[in-house]
Amino acid sequence: MLKNNGKKALISVACAGCVCLLLLAAAVQHHRARTAGGDPGAHPQDAQAQKGFSAYFTKLSRGRREVEKPPGSAASASGPPPAEDIGADDIFIAVKTTKKFHQSRLNLLLETWISRNTRQTYVFTDGEDEELKRKIGSHAVNTNCSAAHSRQALSCKMAVEYDKFIESGKKWFCHVDDDNYLNVQTLVKLLSQYPHTQDMYIGKPSLDRPIEATERLGDNKMKPVNFWFATGGAGFCVSRGLALKMSPWASGGHFMNTAEKIRLPDDCTIGYIIESVLGVPLTRSNLFHSHLENLQQVMRSEIQKQITLSYGMFENKSNIISLKGAFTVEEDPSRFKSVHCLLYPDTPWCPPQVAF
Repeated sequence: MLKNNGKKALISVACAGCVCLLLLAAAVQHHRARTAGGDPGAHPQDAQAQKGFSAYFTKLSRGRREVEKPPGSAASASGPPPAEDIGADDIFIAVKTTKKFHQSRLNLLLETWISRNTRQTYVFTDGEDEELKRKIGSHAVNTNCSAAHSRQALSCKMAVEYDKFIESGKKWFCHVDDDNYLNVQTLVKLLSQYPHTQDMYIGKPSLDRPIEATERLGDNKMKPVNFWFATGGAGFCVSRGLALKMSPWASGGHFMNTAEKIRLPDDCTIGYIIESVLGVPLTRSNLFHSHLENLQQVMRSEIQKQITLSYGMFENKSNIISLKGAFTVEEDPSRFKSVHCLLYPDTPWCPPQVAF
């Protein structure tokens, strides 16, 4: 009797299980039919909710893919658009030199970076040089200033540079010395970030504090002033908008008079007019370099990004960038030829297939 009852119980449980499975299968089939063909009796809010969740998860997935993109991809590498579309021809490049350095310094620049930028570059010197005129024509400017390395002689040349720039009508005035290598491509990239009509004074100070000076007011009256200035040894740039505002203190013979008021050299006088008189702050850029800094600190991987480089002595040691390039240090003591071959490997005199 017990056995019969047990068998009946098992059969009842099995039947109940089968019924549950049949009901579940029917429910799944009904859901698929609604999803595929739509359910006429379905509530519109239900369909809207399904679409909303689908859109949300799609957006979430896209956002995660954007975050997971590796650095250096097109999306992450694209910077802000330039403020102004300019080219090298929009820049007036002034190189200050002296006749005694035409052979030892200037010829190196003519052979390297100036050779690629002759239309934009003007050389300001203090003596006639027929060979220089033959190479660059009217872009060789004899300032008739003294050949001495005095503040008066330096300011005399800067005054001529300023006037020539104003006459040129170009958008930017950039000054460098005869011991600078100028990468014009990176210079254009930097200047394109600023409208030339704005007040822009860009460079790098050589001091860690504002320079202190005394302004002579006349009648034996003097006033202390302090201001930042971009060292001419690293190069600096001034927008045309700002240069025009400098005119009362810089055009004609006024620059020399202004320099005499503070008894400081040319680059300091530029800083005095811009920062102290006009109240325009210096925009600093670490892409400019002079012989007054340790050039060994410029990393090899960053050389192509720099605007100016230099060479000379630092702490009684040879001060040059560290670059194992196309030439030995004996062949290329400034390293400018090696830099030039790094930037322009198609230069005829660069050794082919050089591994830097």
